[in-house]
Amino acid sequence: MLAALRITGSILKLRIGFAVALAALAGMLASEGALSPLPAGVFLLAVLGASGAAGAFNHYWERESDRDMRRTRARPFASGRLKPGPVWPVTFAGLLLASLVMAWSVGGSLAAFWLFLGAITYGWVYTVWLKRRSVWNIVVGGASGSFAIVAGAAAVGGEMQATPVILALVMFFWTPPHFWSLAAAKGDDYRRSGVPMLPVIVSEAVWAPIILGHAALLLVLSLLPLATGMGPVYGIFALAGGGLFLWRSAQLWAAPSRQTAMANFRASLVQFALLVTGVYLDAAVRWAT
Repeated sequence: MLAALRITGSILKLRIGFAVALAALAGMLASEGALSPLPAGVFLLAVLGASGAAGAFNHYWERESDRDMRRTRARPFASGRLKPGPVWPVTFAGLLLASLVMAWSVGGSLAAFWLFLGAITYGWVYTVWLKRRSVWNIVVGGASGSFAIVAGAAAVGGEMQATPVILALVMFFWTPPHFWSLAAAKGDDYRRSGVPMLPVIVSEAVWAPIILGHAALLLVLSLLPLATGMGPVYGIFALAGGGLFLWRSAQLWAAPSRQTAMANFRASLVQFALLVTGVYLDAAVRWAT
């Protein structure tokens, strides 16, 4: 039973799915409007399901190339624990459809549309079309997480508002340096697998300052919601997370190595965690007052 749960969690990429759901919740809380707890929970479950369907398709589509990377060769399809067959894509499509229906039932058609766009961007645009064809792979593919924030905002407000749109932009510009840092640390894996991530195809003299530039831009963008209604609690968390990522990116630029790249990758995760925590706490303060 435990082994089956582990395989399911791996196929659905639940760690990424939970992060996407947290992003959607941030979009909900940053908007003017609200859902009662039960519909909000149903919508977040729909986000998790749609993300899981896209992640599962990614596993299935890349089952051959995943064997070339140390960090992915143990995945269920790549390792052979699960055998390929048409039942899998049909199952993943069914999960996506069910998730979209759930999202539509509580959040409306616009929220369901943004959720669909996020899943298609990751599952098709990134995985099938761009990942092995262009250095822009993760730049375009990174939009999938941004759509989750916009979907959450649409579910509670029905129309686009400044703060969630800015947070979606933050997510969009956060994703490339996050994955570029990982690619810089695990470049051999990406080379063997034929994925043209930026640190794999250009020298550190090019990719290191690009990552640093993204980190600087992220810090500025993450503070813009202070001008659109977010309070000082959010500002403290955004400044702390963005400052840490910028500091680690500067260290990576000054001394590129696997160690500094992984430190920067971890710092990007901390920035994301602090940013969404700031949104949640800001909402709690607004509700308390």
